[in-house]
Amino acid sequence: MVSSTVNVVRYTALLSGVFYGVLHRRTLQKQHDEDKARHAIHEREHLIHQAKEAWKRKQEGSKDGIITDPEDPKFDLEKLLAKWESDLK
Repeated sequence: MVSSTVNVVRYTALLSGVFYGVLHRRTLQKQHDEDKARHAIHEREHLIHQAKEAWKRKQEGSKDGIITDPEDPKFDLEKLLAKWESDLK
């Protein structure tokens, strides 16, 4: 027969291991959630940076006086085609 002292030690070790596992899992999950949030923020910042760069390129293209937006009432297709032809040469 197993003495009661051995059983107490066994169950104490078992419960200690379960408790440690729960605490360790919480810390790992917390770190993972923080990394995930940090990655999402970084991704949003990257997309915003890309959008700003695209907007700058679009604005730089219109600095020569040619409007490339066909919805604009000042849009002139002939000027745009002439610019594209001169860019190809």
